[in-house]
Formats: sequence, structure tokens, C-alpha cells
Amino acid sequence: MSYRLQRMPVAAPSVLFCARVLSVILALLTAAVVLALSGKDPVALGGKVLSSTFGSSFGLEDLSLLFSPLLYCGLAVAVGLRIGAWNIGAEGQFNLGAFAATGVALFVPGPAWLLVPLMALAGMAGGALWILIPTLAKAYADVSELITTLLMNFVALLLVYWVATGPWLDPSGMALATTARLSVSVPYVWGIVHWGLPVALMLAIGLAVMFAYTRWGYEVRIGGANPGAAAYAGMPVQRHVIIVMLMSGAIAGLGGMMEVAGTVGRLQGGISNNYGYLGIMVAVLARAAPLGVIATAFFMAVILNGGIVLQSQGLTTHTVLAVTGLILFYAAIADEVARYRLIPTTGKVTPKGAR
Repeated sequence: MSYRLQRMPVAAPSVLFCARVLSVILALLTAAVVLALSGKDPVALGGKVLSSTFGSSFGLEDLSLLFSPLLYCGLAVAVGLRIGAWNIGAEGQFNLGAFAATGVALFVPGPAWLLVPLMALAGMAGGALWILIPTLAKAYADVSELITTLLMNFVALLLVYWVATGPWLDPSGMALATTARLSVSVPYVWGIVHWGLPVALMLAIGLAVMFAYTRWGYEVRIGGANPGAAAYAGMPVQRHVIIVMLMSGAIAGLGGMMEVAGTVGRLQGGISNNYGYLGIMVAVLARAAPLGVIATAFFMAVILNGGIVLQSQGLTTHTVLAVTGLILFYAAIADEVARYRLIPTTGKVTPKGAR
């Protein structure tokens, strides 16, 4: 019996999961080989990363502070993907959330118990506002959200740099290119880890339940998989696109609020630290599953924290960027390979009596 390769329309979830795990292993092995060829000991470096990350409360706290924004941005991108929309603008929405929350903290008087929820609402509103134009353009004019959300990032980054170095610059002169320290902050739950992380985890679980067990979640999934069939079945696809994309921006904006009010304590240029772009990788590796985002965001946080350790060993930040790029590269290959199956073929049967 002979076999032939055939590309299947979909791959089994278990096969995809194994393919993703294999892609991560191959990326790490490739990085290890490159480090070995450059004269470094990859085993010793890996041990140093693990011990520095998991061997002390300081390392775990740093890991948690990286884990939280990656969760928000990964969830923001994943939510958009459920309706078939690529939100490449989580970076800008994260910045706008931080900007709006800072405005509340600096210019709205009130007690902390009132200002923190107001800052959260402002952050979500800022993120949703920043994706509003791409959302309406996609919903009503079928304009690609890939370009519009990406371009909005640069405007948001420049806006934050401008206010942090100009109108909102710290008047005390104690810090350069930042606003004054915010008078209120997100409460801590452990060490320097604030409530932003538990809220993100609860948000991921809530989204998973909503997408899996509600009618709205079912319609969103169908609208993302086959918009034509969903519209034919009477589902309000256009309305779902608008709601989901605004929700995506609001989640990223909430992440920005948690970062500025919980981790950094003041608005400054580069506050997003590329979390919005890394959130794309987190969502892709998780296949847009909210619970999967928890695992992939944690893994990405370990890599980023490991990058800090590697810099102390003489390596540059480009090493971490190379590893993350390799993971995405191998994941794309693995997704395609997972669709192929070996199908048995049989010889052509000649009808009886035919010559």
C-alpha cells in the first residue's frame, strides 16, 4: 500500500497543540546552537535564567509584572481574532489607556477608592476610542484593520511622548521626560505585584466562558469563521464586529491603565515597552483562546525576564528579539505542517473484461 500527503481543511486541536510545543522547543534549540557557536554555554545560561526567575521572590515579582501587560495585550488581540479582525494596534491602545488614566489621576481630585475605578474606566474608554475609527472603517467600508490599527500606534506613541515632555512634564524637575508621580495607585496583592494581574486572569477566564457558553460568543465565533454564512443565518455580523473590536481596544487600554497606575507610577514615553506587539505573538501562539493566552503570556514573560538576565551576562536585547521571532517563525511552519496527513492510496482497479 502506498501513501500520499494530503492537506486537510482543519487540523485536530491535539495535533496543533503538539505542533506549537514542538515549534517552541525547536526555537529554543536553534537559539542554543547559535549561542554555542558564538562561544557561550547555553546550558549554563539557561540555568541562570531559570534560577534568577524562579529561585527568588524578587524574580517571581519581576516575572509577574511582565506577565500582566502581556496578558492584557494578548487578550486584546485574541478577542479581535475571534471575529476575524487583526488588531495590530494594541500598542497604541495600551498607550492611550495609560494616557487617559494619567489625566484622571493628575487633574481629577478625589479619594483613591474613587479615582482608581475612574482611571480604569478612563483607560478602557481611551483604548476603545483609539480603535473606533478602524472599527467603523472595517464595519461600514470594509477597510483593512491591519493598516489602520497599525498606523494609529505611531500617533499614540507621539502623543504620549509629547504630553510627558511638554504639557504634563513633572513640574518639580525631579524627573525628565515624565509626568509627576501619580497620587493614587493600584493596590498591591503581593510584594510589588498589584491587582492588575489577578484582574487580567479573571478577565481571561470570563472571556473563555463567554465565548464558549453564550449565544453571543457562538455568533461571534461563527461570524469570524464564515461571515457570509453567519449573515445568511440572520446573525448581526456587522454589530458583532463593532462590539468585539471596541472590546479589544478597551482591554488593551485597561492594560495601559494598570501599567501606569500599578507598575510605573507615572506616564512616560515608551511605557508600553512593545507589549502591544508582543501581544500579537501571544494571541497567535494561543490560537486566540483566552485560556491559552494565559499560558503563552506566561511563557513570553519568562523569555522577557530571561532577556534581562542574559543582558547581565553580556548579551544584547537582540537575542530576546531573535528568540521570539524564531518562535513565531516555527509556529507558522508548524501550523501549516499540522494540516497534512498521510493518506493511503490504492491502485486503480481495472473493470472485469476491459482491455
